[in-house]
Amino acid sequence: HRLREFNSQYLNEVVQSERLAVLGRFARGVVHDLKNPLNIIGLTAELAGRPDATPQFRAEAQERICQQVERISSLVSEILYFTQSGSEKMVLTPMNFAAFIGKLLAELQQESETRSVKIEVEGAPPPVMLMLNSKGLSRVLINLVQNATDAMPNGGKIFFRFGQTPREVVTEIEDTGPGIAPEILDRLFQAFATYGKEHGTGLGLSICKKIVEDHGGRIWARHEPGHGAILAFAIPAPK
Repeated sequence: HRLREFNSQYLNEVVQSERLAVLGRFARGVVHDLKNPLNIIGLTAELAGRPDATPQFRAEAQERICQQVERISSLVSEILYFTQSGSEKMVLTPMNFAAFIGKLLAELQQESETRSVKIEVEGAPPPVMLMLNSKGLSRVLINLVQNATDAMPNGGKIFFRFGQTPREVVTEIEDTGPGIAPEILDRLFQAFATYGKEHGTGLGLSICKKIVEDHGGRIWARHEPGHGAILAFAIPAPK
């Protein structure tokens, strides 16, 4: 009986310690991701408030501050999305996949070019009607592109490829970064995993997985020697 009590107490302490460790890693990632845009906002506001600031500089500063506020809002939304119960079913509406992808890639290209990263599309996306949630799928693509960009601090390229079968439409994204180690492929989409990244909440890929699965699809990564990171997801085609 005493041994059972000791084992039970020991296991409870181990579980509690692991919970605190996970919470600590999550908190550090959130604090870092919030600190960066807040620092940019503070510095930009200070420079824009100087008497010698030109109207053009103040307009640019306003735009920069709005971008960072949007970044913070996106981070908060990401945390809320991950922690929600999942009881709410994602609303899907029929949408032209090619039109959706074309518009989003144009926006992502502008942002990527500021970090010396070029997006190249190898083959046009199929102009098929799919059941999509535009906000959710946009988040998937933005997360994947941002991860690829972060993996190439000195610049590089991101390649988009598309494929279609009678059952699904596949989107593949490859970058020219260092790639993904084969031993972590099966754990890549776990929550709080920040493999290869010094900072971050570790929620991005797990949220991507949840969104794609809410579409009835699947997401995966693969390793090819001599290539960068390769991630792909598939959305079911209409019956």
